[in-house]
Amino acid sequence: MKSKIRIVFLKELREMLRERRTLMFLLAASLMYPAIIGLLLNQMIERNTRTEREGIEMVVIGGAKAPTLMAQLRERSVTVTEAAPMNEDAIGELLRAKKTVAVLRVTDDYVANYQAMRPARLELWFDSSTESGPQRRDVEDILQAYSSNIASARLLAHGVSPATLSPIELQRHDTGTNASRSAMVIGGIIGILFLPAFFLNLSAAVDSTAGERERRSLEVLMAQPARSWELVVGKWLAASVPSLVGVTLILCVAHAILRWLPLEEIGMSWNLGWGELMLVCLVTVPLSLLSSALYIGLAMNAKTFKEAQTTVSFVTILPVIPGFVVSFMELKTATWMYLVPMLSNQTLVKELAKTGDIGPLPFVLTFSCALLPALLVVAFASWRMKSEKYVLGV
Repeated sequence: MKSKIRIVFLKELREMLRERRTLMFLLAASLMYPAIIGLLLNQMIERNTRTEREGIEMVVIGGAKAPTLMAQLRERSVTVTEAAPMNEDAIGELLRAKKTVAVLRVTDDYVANYQAMRPARLELWFDSSTESGPQRRDVEDILQAYSSNIASARLLAHGVSPATLSPIELQRHDTGTNASRSAMVIGGIIGILFLPAFFLNLSAAVDSTAGERERRSLEVLMAQPARSWELVVGKWLAASVPSLVGVTLILCVAHAILRWLPLEEIGMSWNLGWGELMLVCLVTVPLSLLSSALYIGLAMNAKTFKEAQTTVSFVTILPVIPGFVVSFMELKTATWMYLVPMLSNQTLVKELAKTGDIGPLPFVLTFSCALLPALLVVAFASWRMKSEKYVLGV
């Protein structure tokens, strides 16, 4: 019986490998998804470290009226460029050209109001549609600190302690670690890496069932001295191969990228080792088996190849729904999450990245919650395949 399953498995695998488009799609998916995550995180790192790396460039109009402010800006690594007076259109055009983070305009009545101890107005012009948000907020913090220093000096000059205006001193203590912060961000992003388990094998599963039915090759296969469950298991295992290989490659490439990126620059880290990654890949195997079983069972029930493709396409959407619901409702990690296929894999990776030691139970539940339904679906498909009238659609 094992040899018959092996024969069916090798036959389906050989036909699958003949299609170069399937192999190219498998390779592209294995590189595309980790590359997307790497680009997103690298963009985040670039955006958050741009100030330290390049400094802040800002255009100032009328800076000679506030020399102390200009000196403080330069002390805080702000490159100040003096400019002649501009109207609003010229300022807007300068900002749209992305040559400066912001434009600071010192008003004409600034000196008079400053000397009279009235509010001296400064105008900060910026374009919120650009990616200079963090740098612009740094400029605002500098201006706010400059204003606080002036207020404190004026209070001291009148014999009033600046502490009078601050009756409460708030001290912030963040107990979050780099691992916990990265688990919230990376854990949500890395969930997309398990989605290929539901579409890398779609073509192979549908072609080996509904496709063979239309080509009339399924009749020849059923005429062979093999039981229905042997045929189904052979097709099931063969259809699972591209999903198993693809998801494993995707996880390994993504792991290598996350370990290479300087996540500490944005207060995050990726502490998973290769041993833990292999355990994640192992418990992800049933996820590929489950998707292949569902596709084969649904494709056998379809009348035509197109109907099978349309039917199984809806299945690819179902695994994403629990993850969106949990993220939308901001639910805390619970044991029941390890009982939902794909959500269990996402939760497992997030908790591993956060704590590193979660015990064996989440691994067992994650492995079982997909394997048991897969075996039940295969058993049902084997039972239905005993009927030639049902399989051949006559």
